[in-house]
Amino acid sequence: QVQLVESGGGLVQAGDSLRLSCAASGRTLSNRSMGWFRQAPGKEREFVAAIGWRTGNTDYADSVKGRFTISRDNAKNTVYLQMSSLKLEDTAVYYCAIRLGANVYSPNDYRYWGQGTQVTVSS
Repeated sequence: QVQLVESGGGLVQAGDSLRLSCAASGRTLSNRSMGWFRQAPGKEREFVAAIGWRTGNTDYADSVKGRFTISRDNAKNTVYLQMSSLKLEDTAVYYCAIRLGANVYSPNDYRYWGQGTQVTVSS
């Protein structure tokens, strides 16, 4: 059974940067497509970014394109989300998960969610 643990969240000011990590145990991530999602209070979980395992292709939500970068280090069994130029609306709990289905953008096609890490952006 794989376990994912997110870390790196915190309280930052608008315009700052953060790097989130998603470390896996119990199974290698090197042959898994991964995704980052976020959920703000009162809102549904939404897609943020994804990275494919075969090609390393990346995909981003329009709201974060150009500001966030997803990457992976297979040797460390870890996926990262580098966030820059943070905005107030980026405030949310950020989750990583393994994609098992075909839909890159739907949380329903992901499994093995971590517990999440809180990102709070203040003005």
